[in-house]
Amino acid sequence: MHKDNEKVASLARIDLNLFRVFATIYKEKNLTRASEQLFLSQPAVSHALARLREHFNDPLFIRDGHGVMPSQVAKRIWPNIEHSLALLNEAIQSTLDFQPERDLTKITIAMNDEFEPILLPLIIQHFSNFNDELKINSVRIDRKNLRQELASGRIDFAIDVTHSIDEGIAQQTCMKDKFVIMCHEKHPILKLGLNIENYLKTEHITVSARPTGRVFEDFILSKQGLKRSIKLRCQQYQTAISMLTQSNYLLTISYCQALYLKKNHPEIKIYPLPVNIEGYEMNLYWDEEKTNEQETSWCKTQLLQVMANLQASLTEKK
Repeated sequence: MHKDNEKVASLARIDLNLFRVFATIYKEKNLTRASEQLFLSQPAVSHALARLREHFNDPLFIRDGHGVMPSQVAKRIWPNIEHSLALLNEAIQSTLDFQPERDLTKITIAMNDEFEPILLPLIIQHFSNFNDELKINSVRIDRKNLRQELASGRIDFAIDVTHSIDEGIAQQTCMKDKFVIMCHEKHPILKLGLNIENYLKTEHITVSARPTGRVFEDFILSKQGLKRSIKLRCQQYQTAISMLTQSNYLLTISYCQALYLKKNHPEIKIYPLPVNIEGYEMNLYWDEEKTNEQETSWCKTQLLQVMANLQASLTEKK
């Protein structure tokens, strides 16, 4: 056997912890972020990479702008390294008796801004029954980089509306909701009749953080050849509700959010939507590779229970 090949082939010649470094650099594509994820200094990560490069006789990662890109050798060995690390982790997990009050210290969940005030208090209350010391972080969801966020461990779960996902992300529907109308209790449309014709020609508020583009309900309406009159576009539902108190606008909103926002505005009423459009689904997302880990499995079960309780409360109030 060639000398260099013999060096690579010998498992006894390499520290297995180096493969964790390799995996983290591969996912993060950045040495600084990799060091943060590994809780190591950047020089320590650079030293580990140097040892890997020597062992495989290949640069493995090549500088590219502010990060690094894997070499052809790195791309070739990555699937086996990823699979092997997953198997090792499963073997370790199988020997542990997971106890949330002892083993769970932090959980990070990504969600949309408009759902955070509804979901986060419910999640905190539920998880506090198992661990008062648990640190719960809520962060803004990044759909474009969701796969990397989950795989790197920067987030543990995401709660978001149904959307297309990358390979490697697991998902499960956790709540279904419908759309309703909110308006001032003295809105003229209530005397004219809350029908499709009056709904479409009345001035509406729409809410979106994006500067342009249709919101979900307008996309569904357009498929039926319908278009409503959008008078105002804002970024937050709280702003929209404030506008309803002093104007004759209509706000189309999910029933869940409507119930939450109405608490502080008794003069704003909720009415059925006179247009037959589909509602939406909320999904729970997590890293597919971690599905069988005890901590992930337990947390997933608890989050699904929180969402099931919320779903049940919506059904009771209909």
